[in-house]
Amino acid sequence: MPTERDVLGEEPRVGVFVCKCGINIAGVIDVDDVSDYAASLPNVVYTGENLFTCSQDTQVSIKEIIDEHKLNRVVVASCTPKTHEGIFMDTLEEAGLNKYLFEMANIRNQDSWMHFHEPEKATAKAKDLIRMAVARVSTLGPLHDKKISIIDKALVIGGGIAGMTSAKALADQGFHVTLLEKEETLGGLGRRLHHTIEGDDIQVFVKELADAWKPMSTSTCSNRPWWWSSADTKATSRPRCWWGRT
Repeated sequence: MPTERDVLGEEPRVGVFVCKCGINIAGVIDVDDVSDYAASLPNVVYTGENLFTCSQDTQVSIKEIIDEHKLNRVVVASCTPKTHEGIFMDTLEEAGLNKYLFEMANIRNQDSWMHFHEPEKATAKAKDLIRMAVARVSTLGPLHDKKISIIDKALVIGGGIAGMTSAKALADQGFHVTLLEKEETLGGLGRRLHHTIEGDDIQVFVKELADAWKPMSTSTCSNRPWWWSSADTKATSRPRCWWGRT
């Protein structure tokens, strides 16, 4: 992997790559018109069209274009970032750019597929999406991933069926779990119910969950009220107990 270029202090030089995605995009959107429009946007110094921007050949081409035109920001107008963003971010890194100096405009899922019956409006929307992507990427700066340590402890508030189930799932994964319940017994509203629609005994189920959370010898019970607070509301509840399992 090449050394990352320091682009701080440079004026944005944006490259826009418009994908035809076979006929998925080009069959509805006027890609030539969209590409010409992108070239007129502030900070854009390169625009190009590709049949399939996600192909390996195109990734090689993008790296060459980044180097040739000294691009420091990239916009890809294509499909969904959910499946393809990582490909382009890797390409930026291989070209010596920070992978976060990148933005995608989803002109397939959010445009050509949705407005296939209105090509002119779909083309206009594609321009809007690309204009927004260019405006955003122009403001981006490099970011760097960090590794942080994880404290393998969890606090679950509420000892009803949902709370006990969540706490048990965490404990089974090796987390030290503290279950916080305002009542002296666990179960919540489940203690008021008896049978499911299928005829299963809810009380037996609640007891099995609660038995896994018997108070430890080191657990404490406080008669001090606890507080839930938001912007301008506060409310107290009844005393709370801590339950734990090792």
